[in-house]
Amino acid sequence: MKLKKFKKILLIFLLSFIIMPTGALAYSDYVYAGGDNIGIELRSKGVMIIGTYKVKDGYPAKEAGLRSGDMITAINDKTISSITDMVNVIHENEDSDHVKVTYIRGVEKLETDLKIQKEDSVYKTGLYVKDSITGIGTLSFIDPNTKRFGALGHEITEKATGKILEIKDGKIFDSSVTNIVRSENGSPGEKNAKFYSDQENGVVFANTEEGIFGNYTDTISDRKLYQVATPDEIKTGKAQMLTVLEGEQVESFEIEILKVGNNTEKNKNILFEITDPKLLEKSGGVVAGMSGSPIIQNDKIVAAVTHVVVDDPKRGYGIFITNMLEESEK
Repeated sequence: MKLKKFKKILLIFLLSFIIMPTGALAYSDYVYAGGDNIGIELRSKGVMIIGTYKVKDGYPAKEAGLRSGDMITAINDKTISSITDMVNVIHENEDSDHVKVTYIRGVEKLETDLKIQKEDSVYKTGLYVKDSITGIGTLSFIDPNTKRFGALGHEITEKATGKILEIKDGKIFDSSVTNIVRSENGSPGEKNAKFYSDQENGVVFANTEEGIFGNYTDTISDRKLYQVATPDEIKTGKAQMLTVLEGEQVESFEIEILKVGNNTEKNKNILFEITDPKLLEKSGGVVAGMSGSPIIQNDKIVAAVTHVVVDDPKRGYGIFITNMLEESEK
């Protein structure tokens, strides 16, 4: 009887262990709002092809079937993660006029032979490549318990190909706004900024349709905690946007939420209009670099800026902050 009872207890414990989520995270009810202008550097999982060029009488990259958007992951079966790696492996191949290229296209892993030519001690591949992207954006939130952060509210794509960058890692760092090119109807403006890449304040681990996410590594001081609003708490009417117009000073600006949608679009859940005279005078509306700016309503953090309405830049779209917080846990 005792043995049967012990087995029964053991089974209950085992079942409890199996169904208990291990390492599960739940975002906090209160988070620090961002608004800070940040520099962003993302490093790709391989070397991305962004274009091709002619070498002597031909196009070796095209002849090999390579094209923009392909991600090179190995040369001669040696894994590469940077342009430096790629150059080093090619230089090891002095006795041959071609190399074996392993690359990713979509979800497929493919291989091809690429002809190379040496001119004045320089190997010509016919490929324009990139292994990192640098830019600016706005910090959206920091979770005080997990120190997870979110920014941008949308994905970062490689400009030449328009494809989302599959990242290996990345970082965010201090950045200071130097001037703003104003938005006009049909022509969105942008923030220009200085980078301080040595002043790192977070590591990036994900680049998704809901934004970039990572672990905040800098000290957190003089920030206000805001309660997280659920989508059904967001109403049309007055709200505030936190962003930087000059230097590193985060300011609050008046906006009007015009429409609250649903989750059918991942990062266009609300439509808003800037009403603040100072912001309109300075920027003309939403500009590139404002992506990720947190939106506050009734002293709760509700959303983050994601897109500008090109034909009416006073208006923009935002993503529910809960969508970003949920994505930060994946």
